[in-house]
Amino acid sequence: MATLDDHSQATPTGPMTTVIRRHSLATRVTHWINVLCLSLLLMSGLQIFNAHPALYWGQYGADADPSWLSISAVDEDDGTRGVLRIGDLQITTTGILGVSGTGDDATERGFPSWITIPSYQDLATGRRWHLFFAWLFVINGTIYALIGFLSGHFRRDLAPSGEEISPHHLGQEIADHARLRFPKGEKARRYNVLQKLAYLIVIFILLPLMFATGLTMSPGMDAGYPFLLDLFGGRQSARSIHFICAWSIVLFVFVHIAMVILSGLWNNMRSMITGRYVIETERDDR
Repeated sequence: MATLDDHSQATPTGPMTTVIRRHSLATRVTHWINVLCLSLLLMSGLQIFNAHPALYWGQYGADADPSWLSISAVDEDDGTRGVLRIGDLQITTTGILGVSGTGDDATERGFPSWITIPSYQDLATGRRWHLFFAWLFVINGTIYALIGFLSGHFRRDLAPSGEEISPHHLGQEIADHARLRFPKGEKARRYNVLQKLAYLIVIFILLPLMFATGLTMSPGMDAGYPFLLDLFGGRQSARSIHFICAWSIVLFVFVHIAMVILSGLWNNMRSMITGRYVIETERDDR
């Protein structure tokens, strides 16, 4: 986030409007490449998952092994029922998970066709899509990380201060967000601490875990770097962690989009396209 090239104007009675450069060109370009990559990685990843819609812990996982999560179709007297099972909890998901469609159009599959690439079941094609965009995502992320470190972006804009991570300040930020009270004036120039922590968790925890567990699921990588299997406790554990991280990122994206909309859709979108972000400040704030 940058605050260069400020331009201010004010009405005689209204607040002063200041236009700041909030996002650098590198941040904007890598952000939109990430949007493309993550969307296609999720859809192709669900295609791959559909080939065996169950998750296990440890080295091995097959139909006879106990899974901690599964998506299946169960035949019953009144038809086929889709079931999502997590541990001992079973949830009927007919029409979405396990069984897509209803009546004569019902099809047994893990995730529905509208969220997978390709829409029909094709593991080989799904893997090709997934690997291509995975490496594009890694290259894009590496460029972003290098620029972030070298430019001081991570230190300047994402590293929270000691005061920001104090229990009192965190509690106040959570309460303000719950009430949809977003930073105004000069405070809007900077990321709030909840944004900083969310971005740091995604950038430095979830994404590296996704990359490492993805490599661990590759037999070729395991042969060259066998310590990966020991690191994650087996290929099936790596697959489970990969799945959990993926949906954690999806959750982050949904919250991120909600905050973008609630805090000012046009202003936020403009800042991520052109870099320009408008804040309103009272005259005595400047």
